[in-house]
Amino acid sequence: MTRYSKEMKESIIQKMMPPNNVSVAQLKRETGITDATLYTWRKQAKAQGVPVPGDGKNPQQWSAENKFAVLMETANMNTTELSEYCRKKGLYYEDLQQWKADFIAGSTKPAESRQVQAAARRDDKKRIQKLEKELKRKDKALAETAALLVLTKKANAIWGEREDD
Repeated sequence: MTRYSKEMKESIIQKMMPPNNVSVAQLKRETGITDATLYTWRKQAKAQGVPVPGDGKNPQQWSAENKFAVLMETANMNTTELSEYCRKKGLYYEDLQQWKADFIAGSTKPAESRQVQAAARRDDKKRIQKLEKELKRKDKALAETAALLVLTKKANAIWGEREDD
């Protein structure tokens, strides 16, 4: 098993982070480090709360998890620190504001959507019960018809078929 220095690991993770956003596949080609190792390093960095997309995407295409990590990281920064952070990470202040607004809007929607989903679930449940009731009724009618057909065939076989002239 190959051991990599802490400095090398940090520099590779730094390349995965904005503004570079170098993909794991490209880093594998450049460094010769296996993709499993690179994915492990990226996973460890994410677990520490560092937004590391490492997939070559620009910040607007990041996952919600990465956007949230950036928002958490910048939550207590003043304007100067925030500007420096944005320059360092290759982000725009407007992007951060939009992400924040999106998360706030998203946090209020679940309660409303839960109510809508609950109402839809109730309607679906009633519809299912109605359809099941109708299906049982039709099954009984079909069974009765099948029984009558069998009985008429047996009766005709026993008594012989009569012709109405």
